[in-house]
Formats: sequence, structure tokens, C-alpha cells
Amino acid sequence: MIISEFAKFLQQHNDEILTRKTTSLKLLPVWVKKVITKNPKNHTDKIVHKELLYCENENGDYFILGKSDSGRVLAGALIKFAASYENYTHSKWVEMTEKSFHKS
Repeated sequence: MIISEFAKFLQQHNDEILTRKTTSLKLLPVWVKKVITKNPKNHTDKIVHKELLYCENENGDYFILGKSDSGRVLAGALIKFAASYENYTHSKWVEMTEKSFHKS
């Protein structure tokens, strides 16, 4: 359920990812911060609020920390999903690049 919400967020930014303007790993803290800084309106938001801690300093350095064992599992799952999505979009980018290269 939470991974699904993060996946929807990534899909909204798919053009940016495919054109290499950003990565899914860079978008993960953006999504977590977005969810944590708003009032929880649904079950996913409530779980993220309860299980994850997002900290950022004035330099823009950040970390995402699980508040409990289940929070650490959630943080790890989100990172693994973002990395997996990164690999998937990279292969799509390579495919698009090869197609445009062979058309020339």
C-alpha cells in the first residue's frame, strides 16, 4: 500500500526520470518529506507519520530513519523499491537512446 503510493508519485515524475533530470532515489526523500509535512489524511499517511522520521539540516542534507523495527523495514523497502525503479527506468532510457541513435 505504501510502496504503491510512492510508485504513483514516481509515475507522476516519470518524464523527468526518463530524461535523467532526476532519479527515483532522489525523489524518495521528496515524497517522504511531502507526506510527513502534511496532516495525515489516509491510512498510508498515518503509517508514514508513525513509522518514519525525516530530518534535514540547513545544507539540505537529510536522512530517513525508521522509528521502530517496522519503520526500519519500511524505510529499507522504500529504498529497495526506488533502486529497483531506478534500474528499470535506466534500461528504458538506454532503450530510448539506442532507438534514437539507430534512427540517425
